[in-house]
Amino acid sequence: MQLLHAAAKTHASFDDPNLVSHAGLVPVMRLAQLVGLEELVAQHVRLNAEVGANAGVKVGSLIAGMIAGADDIDGMDLLRHGALPDTFGGIRAPSTLGSFLRAFTHGHVRQLGAAHRMVLAELAARTPLLPGADQLAFIDVDSTQKRVFGPDKQGAAFGHAKIASKSLTVRGLNALIATVSTPIAAPVITTTRLRGGNAASARGAASLVAEAISTARAAGITGLIVVRVDSAFYNGAFVAACRRNGAHFSVTVRMDPKIRRAIAAIDEDAWTAIAYPNAVFDEQAGQWISDAEIAEVPYTAFTSTPAHATEGRLIVRRVRDLAKSPAGHGQGELFAAHRYHAVFTNSPFQLVQAESQHRAHAIIEQVFADLFAGPLAHLPSGKFNANAAWLALAATAHALTRALGVLASPEHALARGATIRTQLINVAARPARAGRDTITWHLPRDWPWEQHWLNAFHATHRGPPALAA
Repeated sequence: MQLLHAAAKTHASFDDPNLVSHAGLVPVMRLAQLVGLEELVAQHVRLNAEVGANAGVKVGSLIAGMIAGADDIDGMDLLRHGALPDTFGGIRAPSTLGSFLRAFTHGHVRQLGAAHRMVLAELAARTPLLPGADQLAFIDVDSTQKRVFGPDKQGAAFGHAKIASKSLTVRGLNALIATVSTPIAAPVITTTRLRGGNAASARGAASLVAEAISTARAAGITGLIVVRVDSAFYNGAFVAACRRNGAHFSVTVRMDPKIRRAIAAIDEDAWTAIAYPNAVFDEQAGQWISDAEIAEVPYTAFTSTPAHATEGRLIVRRVRDLAKSPAGHGQGELFAAHRYHAVFTNSPFQLVQAESQHRAHAIIEQVFADLFAGPLAHLPSGKFNANAAWLALAATAHALTRALGVLASPEHALARGATIRTQLINVAARPARAGRDTITWHLPRDWPWEQHWLNAFHATHRGPPALAA
C-alpha cells in the first residue's frame, strides 16, 4: 500500500471539532444508560462528599474510557477530544478520576462490586448475553498475577506467574476472578478480588465462588451450574461452598499418594480411548501426542476433615509419555508409560462429556487475555484499593463490551475484546445536528462491519435490545 501524495505536499492539523474517534461509545453507553449503570453506582457506592460526589458520573467516564481503550488514568483524556464532550455529558478530567479512585476503601470496592453484579443481571435481562442459561452454565474461577515494576506499589509482592508458558516468580498483584459462560456463550466476569502479589490462589476462593453462583442466578442462570477450577483450588472448603450453593464442582486434583493408589487400582479394561482435540508436539520425543484414554472410579476426598469429606467421581485421563518410550530402535517397551491427569467431580454428565467439559476451563484464559490487552494492561495507582476499584470497573467494561458484541452479530458475540474494540468501537464518525434534539452520525463509507455496528446501534436506540439477525 502506497501513499498517493508526495511527502512535501502532505500536511496534518488537529483542528476538527466535529470529529470523534470512538463512535462505538454511542451504542455501548446507551446500553449502559438503559441498564441504569450510573444510577446503580450512585445508590450503592458512597464515598465522602469531597471526592465522592457524582460517583455514578465518574464511574461512567472511567468505564467509557476503558471500553475505548484507555489502560491508565491519564489515558482517560481520550474522552475529551473533538465532538465527544458535546455528545456525552459528565466527562471528567483524568485528575478528577484519579482522585476519585484513590478515595476508595475496601468497603467501597465491595460496594462497586455489588453494583457490577446488578449491572450484569440487567444486561442479561435486556440482551441475549447468556443463551442456554436455562440448561447449563459453567462458572470458572482462577487467579492471575498482574506484573508491576514499582516496589512502592501497595500490595506488590513476588508470586507465581506464567510468561511464555514458563512458570516464573514476578513482582505483582494477584487478581482472583470468576466468570460465567454457557456452552454457546462467551464468558463474562461475575466477581473480582484483588489481593497481594504473594496471595495463595485459593485464599478467599470459597466466599468468592458463593458470590459468583449467586450472581449467576441473578443473571438468569436457571439451569445446572458446574464450577470448574484447577488444582490450586482443590480443598474441602471450596468444594463445600459449591455444594452448599447448589452447584456441581469439577476440580483438578494434585497427584498425591492417595490419588496415585486410586489410579493404580483402575482395571486396564476400564480405559476408554478419546481423540485429543488439541494435539501437542513433544519436542523431546519428536512426535505428536494426539490421543488419550480416560477412566473413572468412585472416590471420597478430604477425609482428613470429616465435615468436608465428599463423595464423587475421580475422572482420570492418561496420555502416552513418548519421552519415556524407545524411539524406533533398541528393545521395545515392556509396559507403556503414561502421564496422568485427574479430576474430582460430582458432575452428572457421562464420562467423556464430563472430562471434555473440564478441559474447557481454559476458556477463562481468554478473559485474562482480554483484560491484559485492555484496561488491565496497567494497575495505574500506587494505592491498593484504587487498583482494586480499577479491576472492578474493568469487569463492568468487559461485560458491556461483550453485550455490545452480542447485539452486533453472532460473530462478535464470541469475538475477542480487542476485535470488538477495533471493528465496533474505535470507528471515526462525524455528528450532524438537525435542530436541537436530532443528531445523525456519519461513519466511514464501505466500513466492513457497517451492518454489525448498525445492529448494535438500532438495538440500543429503537426500544428494548433484541437478538441481532
